Amino acid sequence: MLTATLYGLGTALPLLIGAAIGLRYDLPRPVLAALMAFGAGTMVAAVSTELFQPAFETEGIWTAGAALFAGALVYVVADRLIENKLGAGALGWALMLGSLLDGIPENTALGVTISSAGGVVLLVAVAVGNVPEAVAGAASMRSQPNFNRSRALSVWAATAVLLVLVVIAADAVADTISDSAIATVQAFAGGATIAVLADSLMPEAYREGGWWVGLSTALGFLVAFGLGA
Repeated sequence: MLTATLYGLGTALPLLIGAAIGLRYDLPRPVLAALMAFGAGTMVAAVSTELFQPAFETEGIWTAGAALFAGALVYVVADRLIENKLGAGALGWALMLGSLLDGIPENTALGVTISSAGGVVLLVAVAVGNVPEAVAGAASMRSQPNFNRSRALSVWAATAVLLVLVVIAADAVADTISDSAIATVQAFAGGATIAVLADSLMPEAYREGGWWVGLSTALGFLVAFGLGA
């Protein structure tokens, strides 16, 4: 349980630190854009190598593809509801939702592979991606009318705690979870991540930074891919 707790903290603390930075400091727009683009690059690498590919190899294109589209659908619908409710302040909450929707399946997979080298690779990839995603999401929350820093930080903290508990729970029941089930949740996480990128993270990075953010995205992909190689 101690190892599972440490792994969970390894994914949750970067998320919480990133959120605290985004909520506390008024980052220059180019810096925020670079962080969002870098995070997008790490997420592209995670989807292709750590999430969808294992699901495809285990379950095939139809099952993995269905789970992928289910993850994307859940995020798109939830994001639309948030946007209708919050308007200008929706982006930050949408990114936090993305952290939750892809974080739960990722941390489930992490918990059940905690004793293998693959678990370490996934841990590093998730931790690297969580910081810029949380910084960008938390910073964007500040544009919401009636913004409350303490309330926003509490929500991010609750998300971080939940992700730790997911790792611990998955580790505890690892022997009872089938490879098929893990593959399904990995593909679901991949779909949610792709939707986060397409609907929220990459458009906002381009809007804030302009043409050069593609370079930061490529760097993020290279870093995450290199860590997983």
